[in-house]
Amino acid sequence: MSRTTITAPFSRAVVNAMRKLYPEDLADKSWDNTGLLLEAPFDPITRQMNSVLLTVDLTKAVADEAIERNDSIVVAYHPIIFRGLKSITLADTQQQSLLRLAAEGISVYSPHTAIDAADGGLGDWLADIITGTPITRDGEDELSLEPIPENPPDNEASITKDPFPSKDTKSNRPSFLLQHHPSQHMVQKTSPKPSITPHTRKPIKPLNPPHPSHPNGGMGRLVHFESPQPLSLLIERIATGVGNPKGFPIAIPQGASIDSVNIRSVGICAGSGGSLFAGLDTDLLFTGELSHHEALAAIERGQCVVTLFHSNTERGFLHNVLKLRLKKAVEEEWGRLRREERGRLGEEAEEALDDGDVSVEVSERDRDPYGIVISRAEL
Repeated sequence: MSRTTITAPFSRAVVNAMRKLYPEDLADKSWDNTGLLLEAPFDPITRQMNSVLLTVDLTKAVADEAIERNDSIVVAYHPIIFRGLKSITLADTQQQSLLRLAAEGISVYSPHTAIDAADGGLGDWLADIITGTPITRDGEDELSLEPIPENPPDNEASITKDPFPSKDTKSNRPSFLLQHHPSQHMVQKTSPKPSITPHTRKPIKPLNPPHPSHPNGGMGRLVHFESPQPLSLLIERIATGVGNPKGFPIAIPQGASIDSVNIRSVGICAGSGGSLFAGLDTDLLFTGELSHHEALAAIERGQCVVTLFHSNTERGFLHNVLKLRLKKAVEEEWGRLRREERGRLGEEAEEALDDGDVSVEVSERDRDPYGIVISRAEL
């Protein structure tokens, strides 16, 4: 008689918790692929830890991390599967990661635009940054993001080895550092003193019909300040809110200067905002990336643009919001599931229900593919 194949009970608790926090019907199903993308079989003999690894992208490095940590499930914001598959082979690098995780008993869940559209989701987190609203983690004191140290740990891969020799060598060429966005392990508890600027906000594209559990949900956010705000102040807020990177792109109309521009309205979109911003009449567009022509058209219309590289508008949310929110929800869901499924799973699997631990961590190997190359002479 064949053995019944099931998912790890803890992984099911995590999926249930994610679906309660960010219902999958919030997502834009016209193109997105959200939900449980890899349901790994449960082996009670070699079962995983009761731990979740949060990441924006499920890369080979993140898959290695999850396997080393012995996680039960990876919650990857971006779906690793977007289109239908005719085969799953080792020839494809992303499929390699899925096959390796499945072999280890690690499942993968992707919420993507369900988080974007949710009340209190990614759109509101970015709106909180731009308006000076305190960035908090549920149930904890206010937080702020510390600047990256001059000499980060080697294992963070924040700075690569110089591709050119130093100026004092025979080649006499400048040396450069490749600086990636600050790792989320650098988020520290501090005592920030933010000032909440009076404003109104609403989705750029509201959910239609409204979702019963997220009545103010929708894609993007449109912020209107009661009084114009200096662009320089908003740039400072953005930099602080996402971890003080060494630099990021900004576009302003020709003839203007950062100090001369005041902003009354802001269009906000995590990731890539081009399609959502089409026809949007605001003073500032704040997103992860815009194409060259989209940015050029914006400044020709008199708008300003701030981009951070795609995933740098998303990664901080995992640490500042999702980590604590999901841990609380999983603790409740795991406690319920342990009570309800006692006596139903068979003797070997029952041992998994004895473990009440819950851990949710953010990947330290996840990062945007782009970094900033900085001349040592400018440091």
